[in-house]
Amino acid sequence: ADPTRRSILSRLAETPARVTDLAGPTGLRLPTVMRHLSVLEEAGLITTSKDGRIRTCAIVPEALDPARTWLDEQRAIWEARLDRLDAFVMNVMKKERAE
Repeated sequence: ADPTRRSILSRLAETPARVTDLAGPTGLRLPTVMRHLSVLEEAGLITTSKDGRIRTCAIVPEALDPARTWLDEQRAIWEARLDRLDAFVMNVMKKERAE
């Protein structure tokens, strides 16, 4: 829910990135960004690897599958509701024209 973490995930959805590259656009200090990355890693949404002094982060796409499934279910529910509403409105308009 945190906007900084959403921003980091959006960036990592494009390509893996170094921690310093992720910190730049946020305007946050490196320790703050590291805390956000720690939360994301503990949630299983990202992985990090270290090569010398460089830490690189990557998104774990399959970690978002449960959210994607839920959103798809909600989309189907709302599309059905909107289809029923559309049918109702069209029926009312047809009756009004007939009068």
